Amino acid sequence: MAPTRCPCSSGLTYDECCAPLHHGTRTAGTAEQLMRSRFSAFAVGDAAYLLSSWHPSTRPADLTLDDDVQWYRLDVRATSGGGAFDTAGTVEFEAFHRGPGGRGSLHEVSRFVRGPEGWQYVDGDVTTSV
Repeated sequence: MAPTRCPCSSGLTYDECCAPLHHGTRTAGTAEQLMRSRFSAFAVGDAAYLLSSWHPSTRPADLTLDDDVQWYRLDVRATSGGGAFDTAGTVEFEAFHRGPGGRGSLHEVSRFVRGPEGWQYVDGDVTTSV
C-alpha cells in the first residue's frame, strides 16, 4: 500500500509527519507543528489527541467530532512567535471541509503556549464560511 499524504498539507506522508504526534512518540517542536497535527487529528477523527493537545484552562470536558464533515486541506497563512525557543505563538490558517451542507472553510488565528506539557492550543479567533 502506498504511503498516505499527511492531511496537514506538509507534503510529507502521514507516518512521517503527524502520526508520531498523534501516537505520542514525538512532540511538536513549534506552535505551527502542533496546529498542523491538530488539523490532521480532525481529518482522521482523533478526538483524544485534540483534547490532550488543548491547554487545561480552555479544554472542554468532552469533544465529539462530526463524522459527516471531511477536513481535506489546510493553508497556513501566517505565524508569529511559536518557535522552538518561544513560550507563546499564534498561527493563522484556513481549513477547508465538505459535508452534507456542501463545502466551506474555517479561518482562525489560534493562540498557543509552551509549558511543561509542550505546545498546547489555548484558543482562537474564528471566522467561518459555508
